[in-house]
Amino acid sequence: MPAEAFTDAGIRYERDGAVARVTIDRPQVLNALNQAAHHALGRAWDHVRDDTDVRVAILTGAGSRAFSAGADMKDPGEASGLAYLGRALPLGAGNLSLRRDLLKPVIAAVNGLALGGGFELALACDLIIAADHAEFGFPEPRVGRMAMDGGIAMLARQVPLKLAMGLLLTGRRLGARHGLAAGFVNEVVPAADLRAAADRWAADVIACAPLAVEATKQLAMAALDLPLPVAARWFPRRVLDALGSEDGDEGVRAFREKRPPRWSGR
Repeated sequence: MPAEAFTDAGIRYERDGAVARVTIDRPQVLNALNQAAHHALGRAWDHVRDDTDVRVAILTGAGSRAFSAGADMKDPGEASGLAYLGRALPLGAGNLSLRRDLLKPVIAAVNGLALGGGFELALACDLIIAADHAEFGFPEPRVGRMAMDGGIAMLARQVPLKLAMGLLLTGRRLGARHGLAAGFVNEVVPAADLRAAADRWAADVIACAPLAVEATKQLAMAALDLPLPVAARWFPRRVLDALGSEDGDEGVRAFREKRPPRWSGR
């Protein structure tokens, strides 16, 4: 995928070995997203999904002030009110928050403010690593709007209900360490260590068998949408392929031989 397909919309994409690095590069507006940036992120996720050499993606924002401040309210093309519903992105904030076809893990490296759609984007990632100065929140009610790209439901599912309602109904912000205590942040580190920490989590993902990782994510996401007795016994083709894969045999051999496994993705 040509770099200009993303950079023209303020999105940077690069592949670093098995890691796809996706950066929202609009620091002049605190990495807020307009329609072009949302669509460019969608193309980036398609690329992550389809590139067989990519095992995991890391999403972050340019600079040190913001991961993403949400919708670019100053953009003349930003719809408001009921007009928004007519232009809503079918796959949600950053074309990620409502997506179900991306089974490779996505890590959010939150380097500052994650507000509104930016918070939705972080919640849609599988892991959140936050700089210690990061802040999370949904300020939409303070300007007469709502988190319409899955944020309300995601937050209510990922943290205790009263904590979720406290954020959703007031527009208050939550600091990184409170996010860790609440359970939606995986690790908090000094800002200077954020990239290294995200890379460490990515390396742990890559150390696992790729088919097993993707099948596990598929089952975990299905568990959010299905009753537990159904989800616990739902074995889609990807799960069966992972269980009967060459990598499944290789993992057992490597364990017995006390050596690192050599994954083939088959």
